[in-house]
Amino acid sequence: MRLTPKTPEVRVPRLVGLMAVDARETAEARGVLLAAPDRPDFHLTVVDYVVRQYPPPDAEVPRGTVITVWFDFGDAEGGGGAGVHEPRRTGPPPGGLYRELDEPGDPFEVLRY
Repeated sequence: MRLTPKTPEVRVPRLVGLMAVDARETAEARGVLLAAPDRPDFHLTVVDYVVRQYPPPDAEVPRGTVITVWFDFGDAEGGGGAGVHEPRRTGPPPGGLYRELDEPGDPFEVLRY
């Protein structure tokens, strides 16, 4: 445990991306408390990662303020996983002018509908 100077205002640490146990230690070292509405057993949570927090990092708050952290995304916040990954080409699409225009005098003219 690290002791911080007894100032009336402290800066909120960045907790997003930390495991629960690390978030608790960081908050304690900065002089703020944590609450997790989506984890009633928050004091036992160890390896879940913080995905959101309020107030945001670097906000000045009174010492002892309760910082709310969430471990699951809410509705419409991107909690559906990584999504669909399509194969991507590394360069521009093939073709260019030759793709768009036929060669003049081409005996096998392409019919377009």
